[in-house]
Amino acid sequence: MVSLFTVSTISYDDFDNGNAFLFTLPITRNHYVSEKYFLGLLLGCMAWVLATVLGIITTVLKDTLPITDLVQSSLMILPIMIVVQAIMLPFQLKFGGDKGRIAMIGAFGGLAVITLVIVKGAEAIFNIDLVSLLDNMPTVSMGVLIAIAIIIALLMLLVSMKISLSIMNKKEF
Repeated sequence: MVSLFTVSTISYDDFDNGNAFLFTLPITRNHYVSEKYFLGLLLGCMAWVLATVLGIITTVLKDTLPITDLVQSSLMILPIMIVVQAIMLPFQLKFGGDKGRIAMIGAFGGLAVITLVIVKGAEAIFNIDLVSLLDNMPTVSMGVLIAIAIIIALLMLLVSMKISLSIMNKKEF
């Protein structure tokens, strides 16, 4: 949640035509986009580290579950944070504060509908049950799965940043 404060900074930058003033200062559009991504990652990672440390301390004091399980769960949260940020920032930069939130909700809804259509369509047309196919895939160790998830999330963040740079370079204030 802390990494989403970056979205608020974009809304405040848009407020009262603040971007027009902002870009009269010695800052480029590329620096602006890079700063938003860096701020989101910085805030998100700081909150993630704090939550993980507090979780480890609590786990050690109360002896509720193995620390390795807590660390694995914590590591799975990291790519989720990165992916949410990679999706949100281009929408906020393209549409602004309120319209960006509505467009993002529409995008997530559209993604859910597309996924449902693909799963049901594969079952109806090709007689392939994708859910059972995923269930029967060979198991991968949790460490490999976490590493793959983080690499995919970082690649999505880079693609998102390229999209955001393109949006900001085309935007007029």
